[in-house]
Amino acid sequence: MQFRPCIDIHDGKVKQIVGGTLSDAGRHARENFVAKQDAGFYARLYRNSGIRGGHIIFLNKAGTPEYEADVEQARLALSEYPGGLMIGGGVTAENAGAFLEMGASHVIVTSYVFTEGRVDYERLKRMIRAVGKERLVLDLSCRKRENAYYIVTDRWQKFTDEKLCPETIERLQDYADEFLVHAVDVEGRVSGVETGLISLLGECAGIPVTYAGGVSSYEDIETVRWLGRGRLDLTIGSALDLFGGALSYEKVLSMMDR
Repeated sequence: MQFRPCIDIHDGKVKQIVGGTLSDAGRHARENFVAKQDAGFYARLYRNSGIRGGHIIFLNKAGTPEYEADVEQARLALSEYPGGLMIGGGVTAENAGAFLEMGASHVIVTSYVFTEGRVDYERLKRMIRAVGKERLVLDLSCRKRENAYYIVTDRWQKFTDEKLCPETIERLQDYADEFLVHAVDVEGRVSGVETGLISLLGECAGIPVTYAGGVSSYEDIETVRWLGRGRLDLTIGSALDLFGGALSYEKVLSMMDR
C-alpha cells in the first residue's frame, strides 16, 4: 500500500471539503480546511518526501472563472513537481493533452466518458486516442443507494446508472492505467472508512486502485490494508495534519510500503 497525496482546489485555493456538500448553485461547499499556502507548496512537500502518483482535483465547474483559477494553481504545483502528480476535474479529450504538456503524469476522467448515465465507450476510446491508456485514470467515485454503490459524476452531484460491481470493474480496467475511487458518502467527514467498498475493490481490481474517503485514525489505515488485501493505495485529506487534522503526515508515510 502506497500513500497517494492530494491537492484539492476550489475557487483557486487548496481546500478540503465534505464531498457530498459540493454544489454548483452558488459554488457552495462545506469546508473543513482552507490552506494559507498555494498548491506549489504542497507539490514541493510531496516531491521532497519522494511520493508520486498523487492527484490534483479541480472542484469548480469547467468554463467558469473559478475553474481557471484552479488551473493556475495546478500550474504552480506541476512547475514544482513535473511528472509527479495527476490532474482531474473537467478533463475532456480536447483539453487532456494540455494538462499532460503542463506536467501532469496522467489525466483523471469521469464525467466526460458518461452519456445519459451510462459509460460512453466511444468517448472513452476517444480519450484513449488523445492521451493513451497508460496515461489515463478513471475516477469511479461512488455513493451508496439501495445497498449498492453507484458511480457519481459532475463533481459527485449526479448519480449514474452504472453500479460499481465486479463486472463493471473488470470491464473498465481494460481502458485505464489506474482507478481512483472516492467514497463520497464519507469523503471529508473523518468518520471512518467505507468498509464494503474497500472489500469490493480489494477483491476485484486488477490494476492499481487508490481509495479515498473517511480515514479518521491510524486504525482506519490498517483496515484499508487488511480489507483491501494490500492491493489498494490510499489518499488521506481532512484527517491529515497538513490539512488541519490529527494524523501525522510523517507517521502515515512510515506506515506505507516503500
